[in-house]
Amino acid sequence: MSISTYGLQDIKKEVQHLPHEQLAELCLRLVRYKKENKELLAYLLFEANDEHAFVEKVKAEVGFMLSQLPSHSYLASKSVRKVLRLIGKYTKFIASKPAEIDLLLSFCFNYLQYINKNTSYKPLRLILMRQVDKINANIKKLHEDLQFDHSQEYNRLLDEAENKFPWFYKNDYLL
Repeated sequence: MSISTYGLQDIKKEVQHLPHEQLAELCLRLVRYKKENKELLAYLLFEANDEHAFVEKVKAEVGFMLSQLPSHSYLASKSVRKVLRLIGKYTKFIASKPAEIDLLLSFCFNYLQYINKNTSYKPLRLILMRQVDKINANIKKLHEDLQFDHSQEYNRLLDEAENKFPWFYKNDYLL
């Protein structure tokens, strides 16, 4: 015997017919089982009304985490990946491309500040390259006005990365 899985539309229709007390009870029960569900509900209830403040709070947290990186390249890359998982989770919560670009740009600038410029550890270098590619792809998906605003910051990132790292070539990432 297997439990049948219902689609999002079916669940949406059923939830609309429930009384508020039962709906609140279901939400609390859902939150009990997974930490990410609890964090998402907390974001939606307490933080979603001021997205800009939430993004700034995440940027500060990311900056602090990157400032505490270990000196060994392998451990540093593990810590950087942990920070990227955190950014990915918060990006899912916000569900906004401009906010995602802001967070990734902030991450990249912090990366430039805290990662040793003479590192030869390839996985650590590839992290920056993948994030720059992701920012590039997301900027191309935005409206023209937003593209212009973010492309200036993106170009500044490329210039700083090329100046700091001998292995980074900005021509590979131009819009």
